Amino acid sequence: MVSSPHEAMHRIFQEYPELFSGVSEVLGVPFSRPASVTILPTDLTEARPLERRVDTLLRFDTEEDGSFLLAVEAQGKKDPAKLASWAYYLTYLHAKYRQPPVLLVVCQDRATAEWASCPVHIGPPQWVSLTLRPLVAGPHNMPVITNTAEARKDLALSTLAAITHADNPAVAAILKAVSGALRETPEELAHPLAELIAQGLARRPAAQLWRHLMAVDLSFYKSPLSEEIRDEGRARGRAEDILIVLEQRGIDVPDEARERITGCGDPELLRHWLARAVTAPSAEEIFADE
Repeated sequence: MVSSPHEAMHRIFQEYPELFSGVSEVLGVPFSRPASVTILPTDLTEARPLERRVDTLLRFDTEEDGSFLLAVEAQGKKDPAKLASWAYYLTYLHAKYRQPPVLLVVCQDRATAEWASCPVHIGPPQWVSLTLRPLVAGPHNMPVITNTAEARKDLALSTLAAITHADNPAVAAILKAVSGALRETPEELAHPLAELIAQGLARRPAAQLWRHLMAVDLSFYKSPLSEEIRDEGRARGRAEDILIVLEQRGIDVPDEARERITGCGDPELLRHWLARAVTAPSAEEIFADE
């Protein structure tokens, strides 16, 4: 599984397009709920020149407001070059599909979100030809959901909110609320949402907390990530068994050997070391045939 907040922040709209209705309501720019949604190609490359790709592109067809396009961009940091790209995306989409486009930018830090929120005026001061006005979802305006019942009301919105609040001091309570809601949700819906959160947290400190919650609260789910987490748990347990056996036999374990044992994530190798720990005359001897 690709571990990337960038992927999770926009791909969730592909998996749950109706999420945009909840997000737009939170942002104070409500759009009608779609009667249907079509996932469109994200390749905006022209015939000859520079390749351009929007992260996610959807067409919403509503009974009240007609049709419009939603381009979702996940933005991890300030990038002035992106402003011109976003303006290009919108004008190109309008020209190609003859539908009104909306740009939604999803961020995980407040500074980037505030930067992306600023309107960009294109044209001379005397006459602004175009104004870029992205909708922005980020930690500055996504709800902080720390109650399981509240998280259960809109699981997709709760998932996106958890991803955007990855660095929030209350992230432990946020993730606990979501895991509690997912625990009471059918596996076919809860599983992909749990995976998206893991993907969205990536290497942040909160990722380890979510891995623990998945291993405990969501232990009944079967997925590559959940199996990886459980393998890690088994590896840690086997490493502890090796150290206990050596300790009970009165064998000293130097720091280097201890770090090698506890740092190993290969269950089969640890099983082999455990078998040797029963008879090895020293801690170093369990590695003798390596």
